[in-house]
Amino acid sequence: MTATDIDHYLAGVAEPQRTALAQLRQHLRAALPDAQECISYGMPAFTLHGTVIAGFAAFTNHLSYLPHSGRVLATLADDLTGYRHTKGSLHFSPEGLPAPLVDKLIAARLAELGLEA
Repeated sequence: MTATDIDHYLAGVAEPQRTALAQLRQHLRAALPDAQECISYGMPAFTLHGTVIAGFAAFTNHLSYLPHSGRVLATLADDLTGYRHTKGSLHFSPEGLPAPLVDKLIAARLAELGLEA
């Protein structure tokens, strides 16, 4: 899959959710410069060394950051106060996620895998 696939995915998302996801995508690109963009489970994602590091998606009632791990969100529980989440999905509003939180999410996933950005 290519960036155009993610472009196509985002084109189908209504505003203001599209802008929030596009900003998250840009942050992920900057934080993971060696990562490849792809579609994983029908949602935009970033892979590094063949492993999915992070993804995102739009749903009817929320946007989601997907760490593709059942442990990352539990590890950062203190940082997620005020956010709804499941074991593997952090829900957020169209206002987006703060950049420092996204950086922590990425760092936790990379540490879990023993990888560096």
